[in-house]
Amino acid sequence: MDVASNENHVEFRSAGYSISGTQILRDIDLEIRRGETLVLLGESGCGKTTTLKLINRLIEPTSGEIYVEGKLTTDWNPIELRRRIGYVLQDGGLFPHMTVRANVGLVTTLEDADHVVVKSRSNEMLLLVGLDPVKFGDRFPHELSGGQRQRVGVARALAPDPDLLLLDEPFGALDAITRTNLQKEFARLVRDLAKTAVFVTHDLHEAMLLGSRIALMEKGQIVLLDTAENFAGSDLPLARAYLETISARI
Repeated sequence: MDVASNENHVEFRSAGYSISGTQILRDIDLEIRRGETLVLLGESGCGKTTTLKLINRLIEPTSGEIYVEGKLTTDWNPIELRRRIGYVLQDGGLFPHMTVRANVGLVTTLEDADHVVVKSRSNEMLLLVGLDPVKFGDRFPHELSGGQRQRVGVARALAPDPDLLLLDEPFGALDAITRTNLQKEFARLVRDLAKTAVFVTHDLHEAMLLGSRIALMEKGQIVLLDTAENFAGSDLPLARAYLETISARI
């Protein structure tokens, strides 16, 4: 059997996904390089989130193959695979009955029973995302603003020190100023920590700000894969329509 390149963190090879006879994804060929931020851009229903879920085996391809760290996702133990990948949802996806510190340390707790180690790691991650653990550690999610909850979600994803992060429109529900601040902080964190990230959004401005490359999706396929600079020069009608959304803001 062929193996994936060590230069690529994730590889899709003619991957597809269908459910109840409906084709959601078709013939996805994609190489996600180590250390890059690959943005999946597209409108609702185009297959962005489905593509993301295939990486951490929340769902499995119905055709083709997907490799993570050179190994087929279907050969990974799904729990082991997911513990190696940070996953950030919109609004953080926090457990409401757990404190901020407990949310951040959740995965670390599963791997290290030493309470002191877990607490120290959680505090370190809260500081990393700009939240004082003394002030916020014992609060509950409902006591935080939307931006603070999102920071906690990022801290939780980073706590096990994964090399790969998956982010599903994590800043989509935030106000413009908070969103811009978090985008800048996320870009800094990924760069400083040398993480590979796959970032789902429907916002071209966000895609161009954060992405090493942008994969534009339409009807379950990747119709354009390029750098932000080259995206701006594309003649593809869908790309031009997205570019007009940026022009309309000016």
